[in-house]
Amino acid sequence: MSIPIDLAAIPADLPVPESDGACDHLTGRLFPAVTLNSTAGRAVDLGTLKGRQVLYCYPRTGQPGAALPGGWDGIPGARGCTPEACNFRDHHAELRALGVGEIFGLSTQDTAYQKEAATRLGLTFELLSDGQLAFAQALNLPTFVADGMTLIKRVTMIVDAGKITKFFYPVFPPDQAAETVVDWVKANPR
Repeated sequence: MSIPIDLAAIPADLPVPESDGACDHLTGRLFPAVTLNSTAGRAVDLGTLKGRQVLYCYPRTGQPGAALPGGWDGIPGARGCTPEACNFRDHHAELRALGVGEIFGLSTQDTAYQKEAATRLGLTFELLSDGQLAFAQALNLPTFVADGMTLIKRVTMIVDAGKITKFFYPVFPPDQAAETVVDWVKANPR
């Protein structure tokens, strides 16, 4: 008999990811012209975004009743995608009021999987599917492998007129990621 997993909870004993410098090259980089499918049913070309945007990359959200990848809780930075999404949902209006045009979540999961998660979690922003890793590879984002899947490590980027002005990596704890972004945006208005 399996024990139900509370996807909204952050276990107290999760390993903290350490900074490995894998995102140090991002500041000042332009977003690549990569078009990704969104949970709103549109194609989003990240290279054409105007104004201030927030893009947070995450490994994968879980689904109630479905097993997590093997050893998931032991992989630093893997667990916590659902609480992170909910945290951005809860601070979406505040970030918009601070001048953020759009918030996007991005993972390698397909759009149908992401739509289920967005509906179940009541997300107020779009999730983008980078199933072919085109965006991740164009920016040389850090990845890891779990159960044979190549997944993007958790990183949040603030983008102004298509250029990355700030990144947060590693992101921990994930259920406070949006507060970190809110604090930075307040201190760095456009």
